[in-house]
Amino acid sequence: MSPSRTAPSILIAADSEPLAVGAARYIDEGFGVVRVSTRRERVASDFDCFRPAVLLLAFDQLAHAQNYLERLHRTSGVAHALPHRIILLCSGDDLQRAFECCKAGIFDDYVLFWPQTADTARLMMAIHGALHALEDTCSLALTSRQIVARARDITRLEPDLAALASRFARQVEVTQTSADAAAQRLPHLVFRQSFDEVEASVHDLCEAARTLAGALGPQLRAARTICQLSRQMRPLVLTVDNDAYQRIRLTRFLKGTNVELICASTGAQALRAIWTKRPDLVLMDIDLPDVDGVEVTRRLKAVEPLASTPVIIATARSHRTVVMESLKAGAADIMVKPYCRATLLDKLDTFLPVSVT
Repeated sequence: MSPSRTAPSILIAADSEPLAVGAARYIDEGFGVVRVSTRRERVASDFDCFRPAVLLLAFDQLAHAQNYLERLHRTSGVAHALPHRIILLCSGDDLQRAFECCKAGIFDDYVLFWPQTADTARLMMAIHGALHALEDTCSLALTSRQIVARARDITRLEPDLAALASRFARQVEVTQTSADAAAQRLPHLVFRQSFDEVEASVHDLCEAARTLAGALGPQLRAARTICQLSRQMRPLVLTVDNDAYQRIRLTRFLKGTNVELICASTGAQALRAIWTKRPDLVLMDIDLPDVDGVEVTRRLKAVEPLASTPVIIATARSHRTVVMESLKAGAADIMVKPYCRATLLDKLDTFLPVSVT
């Protein structure tokens, strides 16, 4: 039976049982259920069954922790869609590399744990921080950029709403005039009383129609204000590419534009960045070291809070099969690499909520 996500849950992944148990004994029981996973063949099944809020990596080498994550994201059915935080337990020799990995988005945090576990409070603090960050991520219904997009949609509807209110008012007035004329021709008192009641209802509708546009006024003004503020907001673009040269080239192309660029080099990093940063658009390479870009796109589109994020597949392989697979996975468009700056800016202008230049 899968545990409930209503209580915090921790999965400790390690090379061996002693490493996992050694880490588990320092974790406060108040955090909820703690499980361990030490068998390589059960990497995905243990994670998918337990669905942890925090994944604690207690491997004797940093490279082993990275290999575990790569295998998890290749084989797990839920890791890409389940919000969770990753904490690495590392040795003094791996501190700098652990920092670089967190900076690159591979892990969320790291704790110096070996050879001595003197600062156990630091591990508790890291878990507390992970759980708080996870609550913030899960409670975010709409990003500021999505709010701007909704406001822009409302302001586009303003002329239509005004015309609809006016047309509704005219139609109700015509109906009221017809009802008045019909009432004058009714000799029977009972029928007359019935028509008086209908006439009163029609009168109320007429008044509602006259005030409809005015009632919508404050909401429309608020939407216009949000749209004006949105001009100060820089769209966030995530580029996913294993080739460092392509990432540098893209950075140069977007220098001086109204775009904020963040980078990922693997599919796992991309999915984590999308969860935590909520970019406005993703430029997705196909040839990634862990999961190919088409599969990352497919997984992204399967997660409801993220499915609306537009993905442009950027690839040097432009033959028909690649194009069809990309579009079937949910890609909004295809770009052929190497990038052409003019084409790139044109694509961004098409899919981003504000102009990039």
